[in-house]
Amino acid sequence: MKPFFDTNILVYAQQSGARGARARELVAEGGVVNVQVLNELANVLRKKLKRDWPEVFDVLADVRDALDPPLPLTAETHEAGLALACDHGVAFYDALIVVAARDAGCATLYSEDLQHGRRFGDLTVVNPFLAI
Repeated sequence: MKPFFDTNILVYAQQSGARGARARELVAEGGVVNVQVLNELANVLRKKLKRDWPEVFDVLADVRDALDPPLPLTAETHEAGLALACDHGVAFYDALIVVAARDAGCATLYSEDLQHGRRFGDLTVVNPFLAI
């Protein structure tokens, strides 16, 4: 079963160092993202990493080539995200990621932002950088 990638893992994949290398290893193994993750990645690349638009387009194309086709962000995802945020005390945008991963049938959500080992039904949050 393929893992779901939170945005922060893809951001690290664009950087040097041990976290960057680990993130690139994980991406090379394949997985799933949704359109929200691509949107967030584009925003971070532009605003925080100061990448120009052609480079942003190249990175997004590389991500789409490396991973399964991005899943849509739907009204149903939005509604389920609101409910999860309310019921579990998770930030709304993180809840949207959890819902998307769960709906995609993923067993693992790679994320540095959520609590390592936390479970949402059959989905487990894994921080791949704990040993680094």
